[in-house]
Amino acid sequence: MKLICEGLDLSDAVLKVIKATAVRTTNPILEGIKLKASEDTLTLSATDLEISIEKTIPADVKIAGEVVVPGKFFADFIKKLSSEQIELTLTDKNSLKIKYTDSEGFIQCMNADEFPEIKDLVDPDTVVMNRKDLRELINSTIFSVATDDARPILKGCLFEIGTDLVTSVALDGYRLALAKRKVKSTSKQLSCIIPARTLAEISKLLEGEDDEDIELLIQKNYLLVSVNNTRVITRLLDGDFINYRQVIPQSTSSTITINKKQLEEGLERASLLARMDKNNLVKFEIRDKLLTLSSQSDIGNVTENITISLDGKDVVIAFNARYMSECMRNIDDEFVKINFTSAIAPCTITATDHDDYLYLILPVRIVN
Repeated sequence: MKLICEGLDLSDAVLKVIKATAVRTTNPILEGIKLKASEDTLTLSATDLEISIEKTIPADVKIAGEVVVPGKFFADFIKKLSSEQIELTLTDKNSLKIKYTDSEGFIQCMNADEFPEIKDLVDPDTVVMNRKDLRELINSTIFSVATDDARPILKGCLFEIGTDLVTSVALDGYRLALAKRKVKSTSKQLSCIIPARTLAEISKLLEGEDDEDIELLIQKNYLLVSVNNTRVITRLLDGDFINYRQVIPQSTSSTITINKKQLEEGLERASLLARMDKNNLVKFEIRDKLLTLSSQSDIGNVTENITISLDGKDVVIAFNARYMSECMRNIDDEFVKINFTSAIAPCTITATDHDDYLYLILPVRIVN
């Protein structure tokens, strides 16, 4: 194998695929990045058997071939050469010679035959979405996925794909995030649970051109998304997602309409003190046309007053400040509705004039 490519292209490709390498494994090949040179391209691949990422870049290929390089070291080395033109040559001793300007380095490599075959989807179901809509759908829900291994199925987002809409749902036992976006076309209605780690990588790839259409290819337990010569292939989570519809309250006793920015800024100030306390608690006192946010710790206390519109009874309730703040950060509307049932029942956060999202947060019991 022998080729010449631009350091910036190679560095960008390595930084994308390195996210799919295994971190702690007994199989060193899964820590590697496969390089495959053919015709006028170089394809880099990495996989940990759950997620695979491939990136293709242009290259002047003198001799076709393939090899697996140690992922972390190769990434760290190439990152320092982004402004150089790089020549890669595989030697007879299975080491990769990296030549740049008047310097060179050698990396001992692994056999490409030992690298796992990356799944290729055959006759998959196809879902087409606008690039911006898919990015927003992911970012509006992914922050609510579970991060522990107690219930692995909750470490992903449920995608319910209908003829007109895709609904994404994430929950972790304390909160729920639901968002809807339009579908341009789909081969059939279906649902799947996509790992949050995969969705995070897809979201990064979707930054940029908003008007482009993106295809999601789904086959049995796999999903493939291709963006700008980068392919992400992931194993879907297998199992039954929680019946989230049963969690959402069907009636409310009080609803407030509030300026989203004012609430977000008030929460940020109140949570500075709340973070000093282990439960990160901010109390909401709703009376007439005023919401009073308060937090306290051994250092002191903070009180914020925000004008609201109230429909229903007065409410005194408390929440984990981080959960409420993360919801606000993912809402673009000027005003939002917060719906309450009681001081010990979950609240829901919705838009005032559309149903593109719904957030649910469990309260924290207040000890008097």
